[in-house]
Amino acid sequence: MKINEVEALVGITKKNIRFYEAEGLLTPRRNSENGYRDYGEAEVDALRRIKLLRKLGVPLEEIRQMQTGVHTVGDGMRRHLVTLERERKNLEDAARVCEELADSQERLEALDAQGLLDRMDRMEEEGTTFMDKQKRDTKRRRYVMPVVMAVLMALLMAALIWLFLWAFETDPAGAPPLPLLALFVAIPAVVILGVAIALVQRIREIDKGEEDDARKY
Repeated sequence: MKINEVEALVGITKKNIRFYEAEGLLTPRRNSENGYRDYGEAEVDALRRIKLLRKLGVPLEEIRQMQTGVHTVGDGMRRHLVTLERERKNLEDAARVCEELADSQERLEALDAQGLLDRMDRMEEEGTTFMDKQKRDTKRRRYVMPVVMAVLMALLMAALIWLFLWAFETDPAGAPPLPLLALFVAIPAVVILGVAIALVQRIREIDKGEEDDARKY
């Protein structure tokens, strides 16, 4: 099978599949004739196992240990359960603080943020781990460059279309034949469409966290 067929069969994107190959969790053979990767039932089954374990939140390294036989499934699950229990405690601690704040009638500007941060620092010293959403706060900056480049390219192509049409309207006699003019107009129009599609795909990648998206499976 080709990677597109595997993607449709298992429900894992090509980007994820390539990621697992780079991580050494999947090693499809190469076709000696064209150099393309060939995927068989063994790779499909391996991907299904990886997908299952990643949906349960099992780390990649733990999956690697299971694949190599260093750990059994039971060993890996017992280790993962310890992590899940720790995460559950972290969520319970965070929920407790949120419940206390939910009962507060204060406006945000009156909130004793430093006092709560000091308390959370003490909780972290005792083993609690709170979420760090700040890392995602700057993600919107990643949109700027793709959008700017797409807009500039679209404007350039639109200017070319306008130039062709203007030249035809100004001097119809000296203009190229209509079929050729249509081709000249169609090429930048197709480029604009391609840029728009690429921009949408790029935004989706950013929304999904790019490589973090691959780590979810």
